Amino acid sequence: MPTHLFLQAGVGSFAGSIMGYFIEKMQQQAPTIIIVEPHKANCLYRSATINDGLPHSVGGDMSTLMAGLACGEPNITSWPMLRDHATCFISADDCLAANGMRLLAAPRPGTDEPFVSGESGAIGTGVLYALMTQPAYRELAESLRLNADAQVLLISTEGDTSPDVYEDIVWFGRNG
Repeated sequence: MPTHLFLQAGVGSFAGSIMGYFIEKMQQQAPTIIIVEPHKANCLYRSATINDGLPHSVGGDMSTLMAGLACGEPNITSWPMLRDHATCFISADDCLAANGMRLLAAPRPGTDEPFVSGESGAIGTGVLYALMTQPAYRELAESLRLNADAQVLLISTEGDTSPDVYEDIVWFGRNG
């Protein structure tokens, strides 16, 4: 069973349903749950940081590489579970989703099999990689107990939704 879940979120329905399953299944041993969403559509992150218990919407320009997560308004049914059980909310830049796509498409030899993931599905991978490799995130990684003993579950929720964009990101370094 995982010790950590990285769950991408738009309105929070997917994240809430996966979170609910693991909380019910694992009870007191439930994993550390990290909610990740696009910086320009970070309604859950903002709701958590405002910290008044209420869901808050994001308006204006929500253009992001992670179009499938560019919702800006929390699901009012999922929000209480996310609010009460998520360990951490992360507002992520598009470059992390792009890097996640590249990491999944070309893992180190002898580790994992390569596979195609779209932008919204790869954000967890990109964020995890940044947490584990960038000194600026070391303190957060340590506080989440992301170490050699961690068993991390990442779920890709989309494949290649646009072959041209996928190639532009993975092959040619867009959003690098």
